[in-house]
Amino acid sequence: MKGPRFVRYFSPLLDALRTLGNSGTPAEVCELIATKLKLSDEEVDERTEGGTSRYTNQVAWARFYLNKAGLIESSKRGVWSLTERGVNANLTHEEAYQLFKDIHKNFGGSRRVEEEEVAPSEVGVVVRDHKTQLLERLRTLPPAGFEKICQRLLRESGFQQVEVTGRSGDGGIDGKGILQVNPLLSFQVIFQCKRHSAAISASQIRDFRGAMTGRADKGIFLTTSSFTADAKREASRDGAPPIELVDADKLVSMFAELELGLRPQTTYELDSKFFEEFM
Repeated sequence: MKGPRFVRYFSPLLDALRTLGNSGTPAEVCELIATKLKLSDEEVDERTEGGTSRYTNQVAWARFYLNKAGLIESSKRGVWSLTERGVNANLTHEEAYQLFKDIHKNFGGSRRVEEEEVAPSEVGVVVRDHKTQLLERLRTLPPAGFEKICQRLLRESGFQQVEVTGRSGDGGIDGKGILQVNPLLSFQVIFQCKRHSAAISASQIRDFRGAMTGRADKGIFLTTSSFTADAKREASRDGAPPIELVDADKLVSMFAELELGLRPQTTYELDSKFFEEFM
């Protein structure tokens, strides 16, 4: 197929959003595309040299170009939605490739598209390359330091009585806390945090679940890497205590939203449509 690999996701991305009711989170969209295209676990789990999911990054590049074409828009919360044009758009691969060339000429110039780069963010408030910098810093922290920063992250996210309890022989449990949903409902939660670069496997999820059984209502697994497709299925397996997964992308999003260790910077992009009536 012509063009960068991510061009093949233009049409499936539009189809996925239509299936989801014309809007969806990036995770929902990526999961649906992988299911419809019958992508293998190996394709979904593949990582770039920088540790980013190659598949999700390519879908994000597809979103970037479809957004520039006026077919998709993103909210400040990161939800992707179809525009009026996008609802009715059906692209062949040739049309998708032509759209890519037209948009790239206007916004990318002669610069070669590097698919290994992290796709541009949906929102304007970012720190340049903040994801790479943040993950590199987190991975250099000592184990105790990473546990403490996860403790701080959970506290800032609304958890109460968060304690770090990590010690050998405790089944990988690094801490515990209480999530007070409302005055009448709360959950006992335990968490595990790993400064890994390799993807977390299903067996690690099973080990964590075994350690939490009978001790908490819910588990949270935080990592600076990712989770394999098998690990994701294991975390939400029917009949087993649920485990929330926080991978590198979600971890960075939480630090950014809470402005922990990151200072926001506002950037601006020229709105060409604004000037059309004055031409």
